[in-house]
Amino acid sequence: MPYHRYVALGDSFTEGYGDPDPTRPNGLRGWADRVAEVLASHGDTVGYANLAIRGRKLDAILAEQLEPALSLEPDLVTIYAGANDILRPKVDLDALIARYDDALARLAATGARLLVWTAFDPGGSATYKMLRGRFALYNELVRESADRHGADVVDFWRLREYRDWRLWDDDRMHMGPAGHQRMAIEVLETLGVDHDLQPLPLRELPAVSRREALREHATWVRTSAAPWVHRRITGRSSGDTISPRHPSLTRLVPPGAPTDLPTDGPSI
Repeated sequence: MPYHRYVALGDSFTEGYGDPDPTRPNGLRGWADRVAEVLASHGDTVGYANLAIRGRKLDAILAEQLEPALSLEPDLVTIYAGANDILRPKVDLDALIARYDDALARLAATGARLLVWTAFDPGGSATYKMLRGRFALYNELVRESADRHGADVVDFWRLREYRDWRLWDDDRMHMGPAGHQRMAIEVLETLGVDHDLQPLPLRELPAVSRREALREHATWVRTSAAPWVHRRITGRSSGDTISPRHPSLTRLVPPGAPTDLPTDGPSI
């Protein structure tokens, strides 16, 4: 079915972090932009809002994004929330998903098509694999909530190709352009939307010595891991000064359509 009002909620995953494009708001593209562009290519003008902000935990996503999303009267909603909570030292997953479930109930009650995610499987990561059990429990609770509300699920846990670090940004926390492209493909196929997107070519991985690997790891600790830990200790977030990329419905028109039609927001 065609979609005319698509609203995306979430954190850095949905904002598009790791997929740079200096011509777009916040300098990012991301999988959600790619999905919206395909929706518009099917011959209808599509309104697209992306309310996601990097670093947001679930409660902040719900407090800041849920009501604006509902007010836009979407017919398609995507939301991925809770990943930043899972990474904290302590989290009550049952209570977390109970709040998530309440939000999914409100979104589903609009009649919009609703799409959610499981978390990825960190079993291939030396850094995150100690949290694998926590990720798995989160996933099972999300699947249960999705079943309850008739939501579709993108099962990130089962997308084994994401164990290839070439799909990720150098910070090892966010998807890179190839990862965002692959996720857009998965979203469109889950929705049953025809598309011609293809996976992006992956860069060649040169052989490195143990010393070079240790040097790369030390650079990652200094430039990515340490700043992340510092923000957690100081109570700051990478999204403290960031605004939503598309807070209102941005008009995307199909190729060849007139561009002087009334719009709810700017064109992209």
